[in-house]
Amino acid sequence: MDRRPIGIFDSGVGGISIWKELRNKMPLEDTIYLADSKNAPYGEKSPEAILQLSIKNTELLLQNHCKLIVVACNTATTNAIDYLRKNYAVPFIGIEPAIKPAALQSVSGKVGVLATRGTLTSALFHSTAKNHAANIEILEQVGTGLVELIEKGQAQSPEARNLLQKYIQPMTAAGIDHLVLGCTHYPFLIPVLKDELPVHVKIIDCGEAVAKQTHKVLQQHQLLNTDQREPSYKFLSNTEAEMLSRFLKDEPGELQIKFLDF
Repeated sequence: MDRRPIGIFDSGVGGISIWKELRNKMPLEDTIYLADSKNAPYGEKSPEAILQLSIKNTELLLQNHCKLIVVACNTATTNAIDYLRKNYAVPFIGIEPAIKPAALQSVSGKVGVLATRGTLTSALFHSTAKNHAANIEILEQVGTGLVELIEKGQAQSPEARNLLQKYIQPMTAAGIDHLVLGCTHYPFLIPVLKDELPVHVKIIDCGEAVAKQTHKVLQQHQLLNTDQREPSYKFLSNTEAEMLSRFLKDEPGELQIKFLDF
């Protein structure tokens, strides 16, 4: 049994969608979540800048004795996770667009991917697409402006809806039957996406798969916490913590939400 917390970091509030899946899958585990909102979005930064931010976040979580780190950001995963795994002793769980299940399930042979520029231009994204969707047409779309709106709590605003309409229309016109959300912020757009997409288009994100993989790795390394006490959920933001509070307001349990200048 290992009572140390699971560490999670993202370029803001997006990784909360991953945190929810982790909590549902492993309700006994303590967690520490870093929201690097001051530097959001990562997707428009250089690979070198993304790596340095990922190192900073990792070292802060390790200072807080985290036993495993979930890189709850597609862009940070694609640009930094190889380095992190080589240079730190704890296990890392990354986030990749769920291209494989979409490709396996697609009937039309056309799959849309909505993601940040940093994810879509990465070597890891293209190797994943090549390995798992060789016979599928992948229609890529950079979701410029979406992360910023979500960070402001405007995921269902007219501005977000207008952007999604612009981004989705060419993909639906081309005949996609699956839309892969390639950014952990984007599940907060699902209510709007369901309004805008044809009913036959299935939306896929990776949250549940990430939670399953995290549980598996903890089990393999004998790091699971089996203590029945109430878990601790800590959330740290380097901008006003109010936005985190808004995204977590309906979550059960005692949540510690704090500002930290990192």
